[in-house]
Amino acid sequence: MNRITLHEVEHMAFVLARKRLSFNEPIPDFGTRYPSVLESCLAAPFATFGKTDLYPAFASKIAALFYFMIKNHPFQNGNKRIAMTTLFVVLAKNNKWIKVDLKILYNFAMWVAGSPGDAKEEVLHYIVKFLDKYMVPYEA
Repeated sequence: MNRITLHEVEHMAFVLARKRLSFNEPIPDFGTRYPSVLESCLAAPFATFGKTDLYPAFASKIAALFYFMIKNHPFQNGNKRIAMTTLFVVLAKNNKWIKVDLKILYNFAMWVAGSPGDAKEEVLHYIVKFLDKYMVPYEA
């Protein structure tokens, strides 16, 4: 899987979220993000335990990235919107796309945000199901 870098989040996902997904709430400057939290969100899909990937499949890695970008709040505001655009960027980097109405995706992100913390595994499973339903090959 082609990873998304901190630089790409700053220069692609963050900028896109700020310009295209304002929803009448501003997204603060990138420099106001919480130190190390975004980096841990980007690393989480590649976590291992005993040399075994915690998220072995592509969809499970993407699900983990989406989940942690929303639940760990790396930014003061706009976490769901930035998670959505980060999802777009990482999918495109891996020749995939998500063919779903933007409002459905945003409502799904809202559901993830409101999910109980102790239901992480169930939520991750449901994100994988959501991705499997809507993920398609990327057509430039």
